[in-house]
Amino acid sequence: MRIVIVGGVAGGMSAAARLRRRDENAEIIVFERGEHPSFANCGLPYYVSGEISEESSLLVQTPESLKESLDIDVRIRHDVIGVDAKAQTVRVRHDGRVDDWEYDALILSPGASALRPPLPGLDSPRVQTLRTVGDAVAMREQVDVGARRAVVLGAGFIGLEAAEGLRMQGLTVDVVELAPHVLPPLETEQAALIEGELAAMGITVHTGVAATAIEPETDHDTVILADGTRIAADVIVLSVGVRPDTAVFEAAGVECDRGAIVVDEHGRTNLDRIWAVGDATVSTDAVTGLRRPVALAGPANRAGRLVADHIVDPASARPIPQPVGTAIVRVGELTAAMTGANRAALTAAGIDFETVHLHPGSHAGYFPGAEQIHLLMHMRRSDGLVVGAQAVGADGVDKRIDVLATAVRNQMTGPDLMDLDLAYAPPFGSAKDPVNLAGMLAENVLSGSLELWHADRFDEPGYLLLDVRGPDEQDEDPVADALCIPHTQVRERLDEIRDAAAGRPIRVLCASGMRSYLAYRVLTAAGLAAANLSGGLLTLRAYQRGRAGELTPA
Repeated sequence: MRIVIVGGVAGGMSAAARLRRRDENAEIIVFERGEHPSFANCGLPYYVSGEISEESSLLVQTPESLKESLDIDVRIRHDVIGVDAKAQTVRVRHDGRVDDWEYDALILSPGASALRPPLPGLDSPRVQTLRTVGDAVAMREQVDVGARRAVVLGAGFIGLEAAEGLRMQGLTVDVVELAPHVLPPLETEQAALIEGELAAMGITVHTGVAATAIEPETDHDTVILADGTRIAADVIVLSVGVRPDTAVFEAAGVECDRGAIVVDEHGRTNLDRIWAVGDATVSTDAVTGLRRPVALAGPANRAGRLVADHIVDPASARPIPQPVGTAIVRVGELTAAMTGANRAALTAAGIDFETVHLHPGSHAGYFPGAEQIHLLMHMRRSDGLVVGAQAVGADGVDKRIDVLATAVRNQMTGPDLMDLDLAYAPPFGSAKDPVNLAGMLAENVLSGSLELWHADRFDEPGYLLLDVRGPDEQDEDPVADALCIPHTQVRERLDEIRDAAAGRPIRVLCASGMRSYLAYRVLTAAGLAAANLSGGLLTLRAYQRGRAGELTPA
C-alpha cells in the first residue's frame, strides 16, 4: 500500500511515523513544499530571542534521519499542485518538473499560511512572518546586522512571543492589535495583566487600532496607524492570523468550510481514501459545538496518530477527540494560559454561564516565593459544568490550567474540583490548591449561598457600595461613593449599613473577594440583600485598565 502525505511538521509527520509503526510494509511518501519536514515551529520565537542559540536545535528530524530510522521517503521542495480523487493521484511540482503520483491513501496536512491584509507597502523586504525556520533565521539576521526598532502587527500568541524575543535582543518594540486588547481569546481583565507586563518590559501596545500603510524609506520603514500614529521600524513582523492552505484541495472537490477542510471523527474528508489533519482542518469545539480551525500543535499531533490508525485498522481506531483549545504563552515574567471557551464563544453558542474569579498563591503563603495566580473559571448555569478557565501569573499557571483542561475534557462540574486529590507540599502548592478553591467557590455560587456581581456591571446605578477593606487600603486606592467599613466591624455596624442602604441592594467588595465574602455572609444572615464582587478590586481594576486603550511603558 502506498500512502502519500502532503505536508510534514506536526500532523503529517505524526501520521507518517505512526503508519510505519503500524505497518512495516507500507510505502510512505511525504511531499513537503518547504525545506524542513519536521521542525519545532513553536520554538521559532525563542531562536529570535537568542534563548535557542543554534538553528540546528529547531530541526527535529531531517529527510535522512527519517529514512534511516523509519524508512519514510520524505521529499522536500515538492509542491502538490493538484489532486485527482477518482484516479487516486496527486500532481507534484519539483525543480521545474511536474509528475503524477498514485496513492492508495492520501493524508492532507498542508497547514496554514499567514494572512496578508491589503495593506499598502506590505511587500517591503522589512516585513516578515514567523512560521518557518527560514523566517526565524532571517529575523535574527536582521537583528544581528543592526536592526533596532520593531513593529509587530498582531498581538496573538506568535505576535507576543516575537515581540518578547525582539525586546530581549534590545530592540524597541511596538505592538499593534486591532482587537480591544492583546491576546484576544483572553478575557479583558486577564489581558490587562499581560498588557501591564508588556509595558513593564518597555513594549508599547496600541490596541483597538489598525495599521493602514507601510511607507518604505531608505534606511527604515514607517508603519502608519489609523489614528495617525507613525512608527519607524527596521523589522516589521506580520502576525495578524492564518488562513488554511487548502485552495488546491478545495479545487479538487474536498469539502471546506471557510477555507478549512471538513473532516469526520476519523479525519476522513468527503472524498474516498483522503484524510486530513492539522491547522488546515475545521474542528467541532468540545464545549460550544461550534466549528472552527484549531491551530495548535497538540491536536495536530494527536490527529495524525489517530488518522494513521484508521487507515491501517478502521475497526479499532479511536475517534479524534474534539479540541478544548488549551493554550499557554510566556510574556516577560508572566504566564497566560487558557482552556475551553471564553465569554465571547459561550455567548455565541447561546450557553448561559457564570464566572468565578480568585487570586490564590502559587504555593503555601508561608513558604518563600509564593506568587499570586489570577484565575477565572466559567461554568454552565444549568448544571455547573466547567466550560472554560483562564489564568495569569508568574508561577504555577500551567499546572492549574492543565488540571482544569482535564476537568473540561472529562465534563466535570465546578463542585467536582473540590474533591480532586492534588499534590501538596509547601514549595509546590497549598492544602487547598487553587483548583480546589475554585471548586469551593463554584459550589457556593451554584448552591445559592453566594451571589456574585461582576466588574462589567460596576457602573450600574441603584445599589449601596460597601468597601470592607482596611483604612490603609482604602486610603491607598479609594473607591468613589463607597461606604467604608472594615469587614471585622460589619456585625457591630449593621444598623448603620441598613440605614445607608435605605432599601437598596448592597454590593460588597474587598481586594480579592475573600473578606467581602465574609461580610456578605453576615449581611445576608441579617436579612439584607447583598452580592459579592467577583475577584474583588484586583479583578475590577484589571478590567477597568483593559478598557482604557493604549498602554505605553511607564
